[in-house]
Amino acid sequence: MTGQEMAWLFAAGFAAGGINAAVGSGTLITFPTLLAMGVPPVIANGTNCLGLVPGSASGAYAFRDVLDRRVLRWGLIVAACAMAGALLVLVLPSEVFSAAVPWLILLAVGLVALQPLLLKHLPEPNPRTSTVALSASGFYGGYFGAGQGIAFLAALAASGVTAIHDANGFKNVLAGVANLSAAVVFVVGGKVLWSAAAILAVSSLLGGWLGGRITRRLPAIALRGLVILVGIVAATVAFLGR
Repeated sequence: MTGQEMAWLFAAGFAAGGINAAVGSGTLITFPTLLAMGVPPVIANGTNCLGLVPGSASGAYAFRDVLDRRVLRWGLIVAACAMAGALLVLVLPSEVFSAAVPWLILLAVGLVALQPLLLKHLPEPNPRTSTVALSASGFYGGYFGAGQGIAFLAALAASGVTAIHDANGFKNVLAGVANLSAAVVFVVGGKVLWSAAAILAVSSLLGGWLGGRITRRLPAIALRGLVILVGIVAATVAFLGR
């Protein structure tokens, strides 16, 4: 990596850590940055998963007062499903993931854009709905990760966590669990660029620490707009590069 690439990656990791702590979808910044550096999509995915774990941890720490024992049970569900999603990436030919990337980015952008609508029209919370929603979110987070924060917020709403700040705390923990679980699979499969992951780990840790403290003061709509803009640009570049 050149010095300029390291600087851009650090900035992307810092921004992603802050955005993940606030609304999620920081991967829409870091993943395209890794692709722009010439990192193959599957390795970029594994590197991103590992690198953003510290950011999720520092973001969750800011909301530690809202967490309770439910996070343990939900975390186990998410971990198992995230590992399954990551395994699917490794089992299928890399061309499949590469071809899916533009569409996955667009899906993530759609989740971000439709977040308020999704949260309003969820079914009444019940154990079955909760398990299905958390399982699906965990699997998606393990397979790709962009937009998983929005998916987890919807799953948490379906699990009875309706207060936005409480949901944010649980979301940060579950996103971290999904990233860590998927990262284990990618590390074992040799799909991590360690130098890039180290830069993302430090920068996302700092970004998550700061984002977790200011997220209650910033309007979510402004951050959501930024993420949507970045996602549209990233999807466009991904389509053009096919």
